[in-house]
Amino acid sequence: MRGATHAKWAAGAVIVALAATACGGGGSSGGGGADGVVSSSWGDPQNPLEPANTNEVQGGKVLDMLMRGLKRYDPKTGEAKDMLAQSIETSDSQNFKVTLKDGWTFSNGEKVTAKSFVDAWNYGANLKNNQKNASMFGYIEGYDQVHPKEGSASADTMSGLKVVDDKTFTVKLNQKFSTWPDTLGYPAFAPLPRSFFDNHAAWLSKPVGNGPYTVDSYTKGSKLSMRKWDGYMGSDKAQNGGIDLKVYTDNNTAYTDLTAGNLDLVDDVPASQLKNVKADLGDRYINTPAGIIQTLAFPYYDAVWNTPDAVKVRKGISMAINRQQITDTIFQKTRTPATDWTSPVLGEAGGYKAGLCGDGCTYNPTEAKKLITEGGGIPGGQLKIAYNADTGSHKEWVDAVCNSINNALGNDKACVGGPVGTFADFRSQITQSKMTGPFRAGWQMDYPLIQNFLQPLYYTGASSNDGKWTNAEFDKLVNQANADTDKTKAVADFQAAEGVVRDQMAAIPLWYQNGSAGYSDRISNVSLNPFSVPVYDQIKVK
Repeated sequence: MRGATHAKWAAGAVIVALAATACGGGGSSGGGGADGVVSSSWGDPQNPLEPANTNEVQGGKVLDMLMRGLKRYDPKTGEAKDMLAQSIETSDSQNFKVTLKDGWTFSNGEKVTAKSFVDAWNYGANLKNNQKNASMFGYIEGYDQVHPKEGSASADTMSGLKVVDDKTFTVKLNQKFSTWPDTLGYPAFAPLPRSFFDNHAAWLSKPVGNGPYTVDSYTKGSKLSMRKWDGYMGSDKAQNGGIDLKVYTDNNTAYTDLTAGNLDLVDDVPASQLKNVKADLGDRYINTPAGIIQTLAFPYYDAVWNTPDAVKVRKGISMAINRQQITDTIFQKTRTPATDWTSPVLGEAGGYKAGLCGDGCTYNPTEAKKLITEGGGIPGGQLKIAYNADTGSHKEWVDAVCNSINNALGNDKACVGGPVGTFADFRSQITQSKMTGPFRAGWQMDYPLIQNFLQPLYYTGASSNDGKWTNAEFDKLVNQANADTDKTKAVADFQAAEGVVRDQMAAIPLWYQNGSAGYSDRISNVSLNPFSVPVYDQIKVK
């Protein structure tokens, strides 16, 4: 799933839904309906449920039940563990040999082979297939031929992928990337059966995977039913009979159904209910860290933000923000003040370093005012923080951030919110480099690596570097970290690169976002993974 201001949260895109494969889809009499089946709130997916075309949470929930790839991220620790991979070997961090485990099949009986992966990856990367996650294959040699930045593709397959035999294939990357195998738990890298290519329309109407569940039926706007697959090969077999994902357009309605006993699970507790949730649910309320960070980004294509003095101004703005007060009052402690540019879910071994931001993220209004003054003051005399006004509670926290800055500067007009009508308009202005001041930004990890929090956002020319920040030392350290064969050394080099982000205050880290959920007394063993998605396969029905 891409960043929190990126495709993951996109609204208004054309939705190509799965065709209904069964009648009905109505509600159940109780929380879960059929014996052993869990009912959960959900939203219709933005795109068809092709692995390389799903980059938002709702579709991702389905793929996590339907598909298994070479790796899977541990639902507790986030560690990338072998799933279909028997081994992934390399001697130079650029050429990899992948060997598959024996015995895996898709739910339609087809064997999962090396070709199942290679064909799926080539399909996902190919420009003509218009897959949202095509860029995930950008590290593989030959990607620029199948998916050029301009013009038509000059090849249908990536030269870096070679099938050796049914159990083996090789991958050549276009640069050294020692931790590349750890990216392979991302859904885009899942295998696909021949039926996907032989009858694409039929597969889209009822997707076939190799995970612990199969798709039973889907009625758009109502319900998608997943059912346990008894032939599943993995150790993470479903502990329930299935999952009914019920569509809600308002999470307040879902929460009401939960408390009324008409729904088993809500994985997005509305902000308006945070004050009541402990009283309503007690220990059936979950509030745990997720791999999401919110930031303020800056338009470095505007010269006023791209000067040595502007570094002082940005650091001063950061120090003027009372993160603790805002996360306590506005977000009811479902956010945690950020002290680095990654996420606590990575753990220390994975690259999270509490306090790396140092004084720059410590509330100090006196020093904040001093730094902003030394830097020549706020460019243009007023800070206008841009945000989309159509979704989320962005106005509330932006106003709180501005109030904190204004108090530090002793000027109630030093900072104001800059609402943009819709998310689409907001993103359009950002991608067209039309921002004149800071704008709300954020990132939800694609995979639990420190690299994913840094390179896509701050590397020169990176796809999600919306502010167009560029720094040669940062780029050099990232390249060095990617080439490191020792993971401990790679993490240290990435943290050195993060130190450059800190010293320049390339973006202002605000807070880490938590995942929240509530569930009925009909189910147990409920948890959220580090991506803030319920671990559906482990839920038990009483």
